[in-house]
This record gives sequence, structure tokens and C-alpha cells, in this order.
Amino acid sequence: MQLETAELPSGIRQIRLTGRLDVQGAGAIDNQFAFAVTTAKTPVLVDLSAVDFIASIGMRLLLMNAKSLHTRGGKLAICKPQPRVREALTTAGIDLLIPVYDDFDTACSELLQTPAAP
Repeated sequence: MQLETAELPSGIRQIRLTGRLDVQGAGAIDNQFAFAVTTAKTPVLVDLSAVDFIASIGMRLLLMNAKSLHTRGGKLAICKPQPRVREALTTAGIDLLIPVYDDFDTACSELLQTPAAP
């Protein structure tokens, strides 16, 4: 599992994940991902376009960090999951807790316009 971060001109922090978000993958990036999310003073967009598998531990990683960011008034969204990953997120109900977008521009627009939930 690989993790890359970028600060977009819009002020959004993009985190791009590559690989499998299974036990090994989540363990490999857990601290780095938490640091990237919790130090963000801007909205965070997690790009899953290069993640071909997600296990429950990967979903937990996303949820725990989204919750942590939310308690500080921040927002996290997921962008461009592959069909198999999107199906897993939907089946687990993650898409009801973290916004999931298929389009990068729509995700950025929504992150910038939508205030963080209370």
C-alpha cells in the first residue's frame, strides 16, 4: 500500500492510496494516514481510484480518521473508488457516513461548499 499527499490549489488536501487496503495495507499506512488527516486544516479528499480491494480494517481506517477530523470541524470525502471497492463501501454503509464521489471536480466542489456536519 502506498500513500501520497498533495495540497490542491483549492485548499483541499488530497490523499491518494494505491494498492490493497487489507490488513497488511492498512497496517502499512495507518500512522501516516492518520497524520495526513489529523494535521489537515482543510478538507481532505481520499482518492481510492488505485485501490483494488478494501477489507473491513480499511473501512475502519477511513471511518476513524473521518470521525477524528469531524470532531475538529473538518470534512473528509472519498473519490473515485473502483466498482468493487464502491460496492464494499456501499454494502457496509460507509457511503452513508462518508460522502463518496465518482467525479473529482464534483467531490472538490462539494467539499468546499458543504459545511462540516455538527
